[in-house]
Amino acid sequence: MAGDSSFDVVSKVDPQEVDNALNQAHKEIAQRYDFRGVDASIKMSGETVLMEANSEERVKAVLDVFIAKLAKRGVSLKSLEYGEPQPSGKLYRLSATIKEGISQEIAKKLTKLVRDEGPKGVKALIQGDELRISSKSRDDLQATMALLKGADVDADLQFTNYR
Repeated sequence: MAGDSSFDVVSKVDPQEVDNALNQAHKEIAQRYDFRGVDASIKMSGETVLMEANSEERVKAVLDVFIAKLAKRGVSLKSLEYGEPQPSGKLYRLSATIKEGISQEIAKKLTKLVRDEGPKGVKALIQGDELRISSKSRDDLQATMALLKGADVDADLQFTNYR
């Protein structure tokens, strides 16, 4: 690979920004009038964010507050995965997870995209939960970056280690 230039395609989330957004959402939920008396709460449990309230609509409102705080802090919403509220005793619960890394399915889709539509001589290699793109020409790598930015994939893509 002498003379080749490369970059990595990764999908990472800054955990400090997620924590800040969670704390801001927690403060807003504690202060807002429409959350009084509905047992609304939001907390982090490992990689999962747990939201609770006494009705399905209130849990969705807690989720909306959290999503707004994530967006304001620059965290991509493509990295947030959540389901539907589930009844649990008197409360409704909703859990959301923060996805990191590129799944095998998305990595295969991206390598196929690079092979089919990218410049000739550009190679894509899957390395765990990231993708290494290499080529002799830096211009081809720039074109490949532009192609991947425009790709419609269910992951937040960042480009690192450009050399």
